[in-house]
Amino acid sequence: MTTAAATQSPTGKAPRRDDPLLRPLRIKGLALRNRVMSTSHASSLDDGGMPKETYQRYHEEKAKGGLALTMFGGSSMVDVDTSWGGGQVNVATDAVIPHFQSFSERVHRQGAALMCQISHLGRRADFMAMNWLPTLAPSRVRETQHRSIPKAMDEDDIARVVKAYGAAARRCKEGGLDGLETVTGGHLIGQFLSPRTNRRTDRFGGSTENRARFALMVHEEIRRQVGDRHVVGIRFVVDEGIDDGIGFDECVAIARVLERSGLFDFFNCIFGRMDTDIALSEHNMPGMSQPIAPFLKPVAAFKRETKLPVFHAARISDIATARHAIAENMLDMVAMTRAHFADPQIVNKLMRGEEETIRPCVGASFCMFKRVGCIHNPATGREETLPQLVARSAKPGRKVVVVGGGPAGLEAARVSAERGHKVVLFEAGAKLGGQLLTAVRATWRKDLIAIIDWRAAELARLGVDTRLNAFAEAADVLGENPDVVVVATGGIPDTEWLDGIEHCASVWDVLADPGKVRDEVIVYDGTGRHEAVSCALHLAEQGSRVKFVTIDNLVALEMGYHERVIYRKRFALNNVEVLTDNQLVRVRSSGNRLVATFRHELTGAETELSAPQVVFEHGTVPVDDVYQDLRGRSANNGVTDIERLLKGQAQQPTTAGKGRFELHRIGDAVASRNVHSAIYDALRLCKDL
Repeated sequence: MTTAAATQSPTGKAPRRDDPLLRPLRIKGLALRNRVMSTSHASSLDDGGMPKETYQRYHEEKAKGGLALTMFGGSSMVDVDTSWGGGQVNVATDAVIPHFQSFSERVHRQGAALMCQISHLGRRADFMAMNWLPTLAPSRVRETQHRSIPKAMDEDDIARVVKAYGAAARRCKEGGLDGLETVTGGHLIGQFLSPRTNRRTDRFGGSTENRARFALMVHEEIRRQVGDRHVVGIRFVVDEGIDDGIGFDECVAIARVLERSGLFDFFNCIFGRMDTDIALSEHNMPGMSQPIAPFLKPVAAFKRETKLPVFHAARISDIATARHAIAENMLDMVAMTRAHFADPQIVNKLMRGEEETIRPCVGASFCMFKRVGCIHNPATGREETLPQLVARSAKPGRKVVVVGGGPAGLEAARVSAERGHKVVLFEAGAKLGGQLLTAVRATWRKDLIAIIDWRAAELARLGVDTRLNAFAEAADVLGENPDVVVVATGGIPDTEWLDGIEHCASVWDVLADPGKVRDEVIVYDGTGRHEAVSCALHLAEQGSRVKFVTIDNLVALEMGYHERVIYRKRFALNNVEVLTDNQLVRVRSSGNRLVATFRHELTGAETELSAPQVVFEHGTVPVDDVYQDLRGRSANNGVTDIERLLKGQAQQPTTAGKGRFELHRIGDAVASRNVHSAIYDALRLCKDL
């Protein structure tokens, strides 16, 4: 299906017809319109395990964007003892069928196919999560990440779970889905396949054929329930990447056993393990700490060993890599899952010849924090209230002045221009970017600059009047005769909280000026965010001896597990000393060193540490002078109607103020938060201007 959105180009460029990514593919009776897909993942958008409106709208936007296949339901539950505590689709009950039916109809209307992953977690489940039933596994081997000690399955357990897989598959078919997949990896099927977790001596253990028996039984039951014409595949590990696991050669041998059975229609290939935080982060869901497409070569080697179609996802975040993978026959379907979090319109833009306008995935892994989302696309996961495509205003042509060229200001300017308004952006510095210009100087976070670069390019495309080296005061803003003023001036390091702060350097200081770095440094983290940990790691990688002290009970408390474990690993590799549960209370000078006093959060005991340099992070305080100067001259006294904002409604300024323009402030100009908050502020405010 080709939509109008795909063929009409606002830039006037001709649609592409020869791109390998746009070639169709047929798997049995299923026709896929191109080679781009999104793989299954646990989005946490479910409602009590059911994929209702919020869940469906999220996938519908990707279907509208032109991809061929969207898969959903990562780790969907096939039975009552396979929960890790929420976020999974429940395929263990017929109650899911009506939701699948409406879901299928919704996605099919957009011309895309829909599939679900069904699985039993085995030892990855949490016995306390749902029914207080013991977790199951081939053998009694504990998983580090999810921590349960499983029951070793007997033949009755195996028979029950096999039957549950078949029933779940039937529900997928009755729900109108185009297909389904199971999963090996660290899930139950994979636990049977791997000698690391399968220590059985019966017919399910020992030889490769015996360890593959459970997978075959599961798929025989699935086929019995759905028939031969329904598309059924498996998300399959091509190499566990550890000495006592399954290596590439044995994975190929297992794949041949599965392929000979005739039960499978595709392999959706993954690499490595997922039984620890670091394995999951570096193998299954690699972020910006890993190179682009780190496992494409082993998957391509696997493809040469099978006749079945091969899918793959693992940080294939750019079109050039995706195109190469298809053009060189390394893959049959390329999965750009997290790239679609950033921009669900990837394929439509590709078809219109607008590849350069695709919002890039920066690999920040914000999408794995609590629920599906994107660090710089706040509409993802909020499709019921926020637009993926900003519509032109019914009353375009208002004059919008934005003060500040960081993430918040750039997004406010972009969205306002998309609405059809005349936009002027003042930025005091010589470059756009705000605090991100400092953040990207630290260690492995450099790819964040794409958040700025993409918006700068969009502002140029939209004709925004961008003025650099322009420190805007109230008179400058008023001189533009604005209808709307958005203040996004950000913040500066908080230096108002510590006795002896004058002896210290902020994270901003040392990242902005390498000359200020000393050989021995104490870094204090009062927020649990990226700033302090990335700075500490950066200093350690430059050769400094770093002691890292945090008020929290663990490093990087405000981050998701993925980012947290990467920092922990790199701290260990660079010998960063860590002290938790301590608050910095004062700093004094002693000769050529500084003495920092810390108070333990639990005991109250004080400890002194000394070093030539103390670096602190304590959030920011708003830079809001221009906002305060403009408040009394605005129509709304600078007040944003929070109730209307949360309802997704346009602001309706009162006449409480003296002026004709409405005034708002967003991002860190309001309070110290993060990049996503700043961009979210801008989109939900400006989408209704």
